[in-house]
Amino acid sequence: MNKMKLINDPVYGLIHIRTPLIFDLIEHPLFQRLRRIKQTGLTHLVYPGSQHTRFHHALGAMHLMGMAIDELRSKQTDISEKEEEAALIAVLLHDIGHSPYSHALERLIIDADHEAIGKMIMLQFAKTLGSQLDLAYDMFTGKYHRPFFHQLISGQLDLDRLDYLSRDSFYTGVAEGVVGHDRILRMLRVVDNKLVVEEKGLYSIEKFLVARRIMYWQVYLHKTALAAELMAKAVIRLLREQDPTERTGYLAPELEFFLSKKVTIQDFRDNPDELLAIFSDLDDISVDYSIKRLQDHFYTPLSFLSTHLFHRKLHKLRWSDEPLEDEMINDIRKKCQEKYDWSPEIADKMIWLGSETKADYNREDDEIQILTKSEEIKPFSSFLETPVRIAFNKKYYICHPSV
Repeated sequence: MNKMKLINDPVYGLIHIRTPLIFDLIEHPLFQRLRRIKQTGLTHLVYPGSQHTRFHHALGAMHLMGMAIDELRSKQTDISEKEEEAALIAVLLHDIGHSPYSHALERLIIDADHEAIGKMIMLQFAKTLGSQLDLAYDMFTGKYHRPFFHQLISGQLDLDRLDYLSRDSFYTGVAEGVVGHDRILRMLRVVDNKLVVEEKGLYSIEKFLVARRIMYWQVYLHKTALAAELMAKAVIRLLREQDPTERTGYLAPELEFFLSKKVTIQDFRDNPDELLAIFSDLDDISVDYSIKRLQDHFYTPLSFLSTHLFHRKLHKLRWSDEPLEDEMINDIRKKCQEKYDWSPEIADKMIWLGSETKADYNREDDEIQILTKSEEIKPFSSFLETPVRIAFNKKYYICHPSV
């Protein structure tokens, strides 16, 4: 069987599967599961075209890794075939541990983040598929002695971010999020086994950072999309509070399994075969099905949230640059109680306060290094000009039913 396949991709054209082992990993049920995990969670409720999945994104990040390796080799960076395959595998599997709705339900269904689950899955693959997975794991975790591989997988200018900005802007139709991934990749160099960017790529990096800021506040943290995510989180939290007998018949079996107990990453390590088999069935469909069934639940908060989420009758979310005043919060709570005939206890379960903090660039976190024309290496922050800001941008919100 020919495993050196070409995959049509709307963002890059053709994606080449370079080795038989990569083909086998893509065919694995745990990777195929990513076809059923939307890349941007519930953002499709705002941008209808945003139906793409973690499967698309993983293949795209792998494609960019191939482009980066080809570029670095052309600049006399020695990269063996074994290293190439391991790097492609590491970035291909970087999101394999995601829960349903991607980041929206992180740590709520399983008491572990997607990276911890992904690392555990890679170690399981290594037991059956060979030492190449060990090398990929070392690159993914930053243990490999050539750190530029880890920087390409997870850094402030990594291939994960390059793909999700290009892909998410394409599927949402938000043109401001488009980044020049091809030019950025052509500006990469390796010096002393660390990744640097040629000085002539400065403006491309600035454009990348500005595009990322726009995508966060216009797409990922769009007030309506965030309201939908908060509603989904509230449903899961309320389900955990229920007696198991009160959930019977409402949930997909795999979701019921993970909500019936606190499952940690240690549980996966202790019993990988059973838990990974159930995890392979846990996807967006599991939660969608359960929300559809919960519309008829006897507990008012659960039925209200499920019905309104299912029919896109979403909560309202208001942003503020300052912490919200008690008078405003109490006024909204009172209006909710009057409109929906809720007790104060139920109203409190349906109104949420919070904040979001994002920075365009964090110079405390493995700075992007610039190779100047005089062959000096300087941190990117020393070149920063407006409109890129280093400071964190914090906003506060209140999310509540329509009143």
